[in-house]
Formats: sequence, structure tokens, C-alpha cells
Amino acid sequence: MNFITINNLKWVSTALILSGILLTNLNNYPLNIFIHGLGAIGWSIAGYLTNDKALLTNFGLQIPIFIFGYYYFFM
Repeated sequence: MNFITINNLKWVSTALILSGILLTNLNNYPLNIFIHGLGAIGWSIAGYLTNDKALLTNFGLQIPIFIFGYYYFFM
């Protein structure tokens, strides 16, 4: 049975996004950007697979913003 469906990817990504937002509100840096970033990558993949330009624009443009956060944390 194939558990990795687009619908499952969307739900897992949604859980990651909401968890990242919660961690941000709890001031849990840098875990918040890693968790939220994974959710944004998941939604970007879902947008690519479904050819949904709105999803690609929203979440695809979040990825470079998270890269700045990763850079700031590691430098």
C-alpha cells in the first residue's frame, strides 16, 4: 500500500507548518524554522505535483526566507 500520497503530504506539511508557528510563538528558536521549513518544502512539492501556482508562490518563496534563518543560526 502506498502511504505517500499528495493528500498525506499536504496533511503532514500542514502539521509541520502549524507546529513551526506554535514553536515561534513559544520562542523556540531555531527548531521553529527547521520544522516550518520542512512544512514549506512539503507544500512546495505538493504544489509542483498538482501544478498549483498559488501554492508554489506562497511556499516556494518561503524557502529562501528560511535559508536566511539557517544561515543566521549556523554562522
